[in-house]
Amino acid sequence: MTDHVTTHQAEEDARNEDILIYLNGRIVPKAEAVVSVYDSGFMLGDGVWEGLRLYDGHWAFLGEHMDRLFEAAKAIDLDIGMTPAEMMQALEDTRAANNMETDAHARLMVTRGVKSRPFQHPGLSKQGPTVTIIMEHSRPSIPRPIRLATVPHIRGLPMTQDPKLNSHSKLNCILACIAAEKAGADEGLMLDVNGFVNTTNACNFFIVRKGEVWTSTGDYCMNGITRQKVIDVCRAEGIPVFERNYSLVDTYGADEAFLTGTFGAQTPVSEIDGRPIGEGDMGPMTKRIRALYKDLVARDAALG
Repeated sequence: MTDHVTTHQAEEDARNEDILIYLNGRIVPKAEAVVSVYDSGFMLGDGVWEGLRLYDGHWAFLGEHMDRLFEAAKAIDLDIGMTPAEMMQALEDTRAANNMETDAHARLMVTRGVKSRPFQHPGLSKQGPTVTIIMEHSRPSIPRPIRLATVPHIRGLPMTQDPKLNSHSKLNCILACIAAEKAGADEGLMLDVNGFVNTTNACNFFIVRKGEVWTSTGDYCMNGITRQKVIDVCRAEGIPVFERNYSLVDTYGADEAFLTGTFGAQTPVSEIDGRPIGEGDMGPMTKRIRALYKDLVARDAALG
């Protein structure tokens, strides 16, 4: 099987050829949005980022995304040089410059900046930080449920690289994605250090068993904002939801499985390691959660 699908697959949109990009306080045409080869993000993956989704003129859960960005920057001892309010204004200015109202995705990136010499020490980043916002017209176009393959790459311990950190250093996840595609799947299902099911290379992972919704403990994965919103809506609606350790045996026997992320919201999974999950399409619980999440986004927009 070679017809790979990704959880970030979007409709082609010619308008993205002419987008304007925020770069260090200026909003410039795409061709002018360039950074130095000495930038610490390019050279070492030294930076943090957030993905945000625009629904009807409103960035969903914007405050929570800002909190996570600034917490991540503090964790790596990176001074963004802007307040959260200033960052939100930069996002809004970029949105307005691109005349985007809905179905847009933003990737907000902050690196430690330009280095004076091509080496690791953070003190060599003499010009910085580098702040970039890429904003594209982006309507998800995922033609079928996702196929997963378990990969040997794991989500590790926090004393190596904490998987809760939304850093630019994504090589572990990229290798997991490559391994999954070599196995004929779309994404890699990654285990934690104890061998329990954790997440995929790009999204958080849920299963449904006998009316219950399960996800990992959250100890070894990016604690996604969409992940938390799914947990929240389940609790609010009386749907049993558990953050727990569970194995591949539990996963293969699931009635449904789905992925969560800012871009795709909830994306169904049809197959894991060649084993069909449920009916191979979006199951009733996934549909219900999708509708509840859509309502939550609308309520968040109303609160403004």
